[in-house]
Amino acid sequence: MNGLRAVVVCLLLACAAAVSPAAAGAPPAAVRPGWSDVPVPTASPPVTAADIAARGPREAWATAYEQASDGLRPLLYRWDGTAWSRDSSFPGAGEPGWLREMQFVGDEMWALHNRAGEGEIVRRSAEGKWSTVPLPQTLWTYQDFTAVPGAAWVVGEDSTGLKVLHYDGSRWTEQSTPQGVLYLMGITARTADDVWAWASTTTGTTVLRWDGTAWRDAKVPLPKNGNVHTILLEPSGRATLGGGQYTDGVSRTYLMTWNGQAWRTTYPPLGDTYTEGMVRGPDGALWLPLRSDRAFQSKYARVDGARTTFSYGPERTNAIAVKPRALARAGSSLLSFGTVEIYGSKPNLMSERRGG
Repeated sequence: MNGLRAVVVCLLLACAAAVSPAAAGAPPAAVRPGWSDVPVPTASPPVTAADIAARGPREAWATAYEQASDGLRPLLYRWDGTAWSRDSSFPGAGEPGWLREMQFVGDEMWALHNRAGEGEIVRRSAEGKWSTVPLPQTLWTYQDFTAVPGAAWVVGEDSTGLKVLHYDGSRWTEQSTPQGVLYLMGITARTADDVWAWASTTTGTTVLRWDGTAWRDAKVPLPKNGNVHTILLEPSGRATLGGGQYTDGVSRTYLMTWNGQAWRTTYPPLGDTYTEGMVRGPDGALWLPLRSDRAFQSKYARVDGARTTFSYGPERTNAIAVKPRALARAGSSLLSFGTVEIYGSKPNLMSERRGG
């Protein structure tokens, strides 16, 4: 009797194995996506990562600058959906200077370029042809740059103070700002008639808005003693502002969202994170690079409404500082661009990818 029972049990186990999903060739359970290392061609350290922009899963660009014997040298990298490669074909690639803020304007890639001390916008067409738009004057500092079809802005300072330079596709003009504005810290645009800037004024930090006619105070109800790091504008009309608020000498990060009618302020558990690298991910959530509590791994935050979660990049042997600088949505994936410092060497470039 016991022998017959053993035979029956064995037959049942064999049948279960025969009809299991694995045996039937069914796909395995979905694996939760994580961050993976994407090699970047090295440069002359120390290297500073600047910006990243993507037009889709098979085209992204990143800017940086390296330290040469006679000063800074601009660096440009292209992502083709599989790997990063260095591009040295742009005008002024071998001259002193740097490349910083960049973005896609239609099918073209535009970037702010300091070329041997002179400012210009360098552009690459979809066909791979390069052109430049020289700035009308040399600035002491080039603080930020933004562009949309039909318009571009560069903000900075010269010996006379604040400068807001506007390009309408054919010529440059200088724009005035409201009285009391001392300095523009950043600028971003949704359209040629919808541009936002954050400024230092005689009364504190203020958000300005260009409506196609003039710059005006946008009346954004910033938190008391708050500053602004970035403003993320989206085609839907939604805007997300990231900044820091100082209370009793301690800074904490805040986010403000604009739904077209009102601002809503939240304080996610992000410590004193600088939010300049914030992007809207392919999953609809906000993603930010963080200062990591692990020397050998990068760290990222995902903010989705009231829920904030964290993830880490791959472990890097002998790393003492892994610093993603900027994020970009590339199709269904996220690309980060930054630097990694390995023990005994100076910072060089690194990139990480999440999704596919």
